[in-house]
Amino acid sequence: MDIFFTLLTFIASAFLGLLLLFSLLILRIFTGKSIRDPEYPPVKGTVFDQLFHFKTLYHYHTEIAQKHPTFRLLAPGNSRLFTADTRNIEHILKTRFENYSKGTYGMLTDLLGEGIFAVDGEKWKQQRKLASFEFSTRVLRDFSCSVFRKNAAKLVRVISEFSHEGMGFDMQDLLMRCTLDSIFKVGFGLELHCLDGSSKEGREFMKAFDDSNALVYRRYVDPFWKLKRFLNIGSEAILKKNIQIIDDFVHGVIKTKRKLMEIQHDSSDKEDILSRFLLESKEDPENMTDQYLRDIILNFIIAGKDTSANTLSWFFYMLCKYPLVQEKIAQEIKEVTCTQESELSIDQFVASITDATIERMHYLHAALTETLRLYPAVPVNGRTADAPDILPDGYKLNKGDGVYYLAYAMGRMPYIWGNDAEEFQPERWLKDGIFQPESSFKFIAFHAGPRICLGKDFAYRQMKIVSTTLLRFFRFKLANETENVTYRTMFTLHMETGLPVVAVPR
Repeated sequence: MDIFFTLLTFIASAFLGLLLLFSLLILRIFTGKSIRDPEYPPVKGTVFDQLFHFKTLYHYHTEIAQKHPTFRLLAPGNSRLFTADTRNIEHILKTRFENYSKGTYGMLTDLLGEGIFAVDGEKWKQQRKLASFEFSTRVLRDFSCSVFRKNAAKLVRVISEFSHEGMGFDMQDLLMRCTLDSIFKVGFGLELHCLDGSSKEGREFMKAFDDSNALVYRRYVDPFWKLKRFLNIGSEAILKKNIQIIDDFVHGVIKTKRKLMEIQHDSSDKEDILSRFLLESKEDPENMTDQYLRDIILNFIIAGKDTSANTLSWFFYMLCKYPLVQEKIAQEIKEVTCTQESELSIDQFVASITDATIERMHYLHAALTETLRLYPAVPVNGRTADAPDILPDGYKLNKGDGVYYLAYAMGRMPYIWGNDAEEFQPERWLKDGIFQPESSFKFIAFHAGPRICLGKDFAYRQMKIVSTTLLRFFRFKLANETENVTYRTMFTLHMETGLPVVAVPR
């Protein structure tokens, strides 16, 4: 009886403790938020609404943004503002750039550490300066083109095996492996062999990296993530194991690269990006530690693998849904590459793809850009206000408030793109057959302002080479026309269950 009474007392105490904790959380969410003050954006929910709608979060944002271009979702501590207003985005990312930072929430630290996407100030400037130099060199451009062509040819051969057997395959998985191989060769000067399946470590790393991406992103809607991390339970325990796999793999990359550089110390042929950072670490070993290099590497991987592979996945999905667009691109490829009638081998064809060639493919460029408009690689991004401010739309925000711009929702807004905003129309980017760009604050897929993506041309080059090669040799169809393809809610716009397709030789 005493044991039973003690157990009841413990349960009651635990319940009261949780109730008190929940009550304090509710107070933190609603207190001091000027909820009915018209000078602040309208409140359309709390962090719990985001948690409830997490699997379809970007659709949830889109529905609200159609009626309220700027709105708030209340969270513990400061408010979270969300906007699809292009004036606000230019204000945050350019006009008042110095007033908006990445913030100090620490949500990204486990995965991205002090890499370029997660830091401000001198560390951001240092990494951007070094990366900017690399991206501007002819050596990197020629080297990257060579790598992209080689891996595109390899991808054609892998798909040919499925096509010959009449089998369907997951296009997203192949594209992820292809771009991971490419970023490792271009970024780090190492062959990963993930596409041909011979690298078990590479596959394990890719899975751990993608899962960590999703788990870290979930922190934005989980008010208890810090408690879970402290107790090492649930999603945070899984994240910790994945981060260990990532760390072991990346530190192995650094060690391997150092050994190669020691062997090749007389060579002036430093084509890859990691070599430059390792040379910098020799000059400043106190600040440029292995942990810092690890962070830099992971940021380059998320930039070089996820963004291109995700965009190409959605691109081929759109081409399967719009076969006439697929055929128009295939025809443009044949005309521009002068392979209308000729029969070239895979290697001969990829060798013919030059910068001059892909620059003439305006319809392909328009179709890729239209894909990015509707399916931006980073669907939501944001900053933190370092001081109180008033946005161009008239709404106030307080110091410490988060401000998030809704790239996914923006692509679907009639007040930005017209009444056909939700339709896939590459022609909207063309005038007399020539591609016409839009303001980066309207087409926000590559960010804007001082932090605009350094790898924009790099990404387009890779996507064009891969898509040109694949569409020259295959016609693609969905394996199941009735299956719904949707996203997995994370930092980058992955497809939830991949992209099952079949390829028919041309």
